[in-house]
Amino acid sequence: MKNLVAVVFLSLLTACGFEPLYVQKQHDNPWFFGKEFDTSISQEMAQIKVEPIADRFGQQVRNNLLDLLTPKGAPKKPKYRLTAFLKRKTVTQQAMRTDITATSERVRYLVQYELYEGSEKLLTGTSVANVSYNILSNPYSTTMAQKKTETDAAKIIADDMALRIGAYFHMKISNKKGPADDL
Repeated sequence: MKNLVAVVFLSLLTACGFEPLYVQKQHDNPWFFGKEFDTSISQEMAQIKVEPIADRFGQQVRNNLLDLLTPKGAPKKPKYRLTAFLKRKTVTQQAMRTDITATSERVRYLVQYELYEGSEKLLTGTSVANVSYNILSNPYSTTMAQKKTETDAAKIIADDMALRIGAYFHMKISNKKGPADDL
């Protein structure tokens, strides 16, 4: 029974047009990839040099991006350059007590990024992360909650940027194929 459910699920998944983002199919069979993948998208992403980003939050975003884009290490001769900066950080107090002190804060991080090949700008985007934490009676606990929230936001931003860059390379490489090659 479990095998039947898995087969039905996989057939529905392939019918909806699902395909891996970071690889291209090598043959025309729409039901099975045949273990033949073109990894050119991952190879293109591994050629990105991630420029340093200011402040501790920027450092966390950059470290996450390095893990996602270049897991085997920084490229020796990068083809692309990624710049990013924290455009805005907004802190909003929420859940006010009767003495007008907040019991939680919502923080919104807005990071702008640009991908270059040489001096040509290939991609521009903005990533947003909304996170929150409770303001506790113990100041140390509140500080740790703030730091955890900042770390989580950096991961969210880096994941979003890597996904959008991967989608850009997916479209770029897919468009290089002819219409007869596309399935």
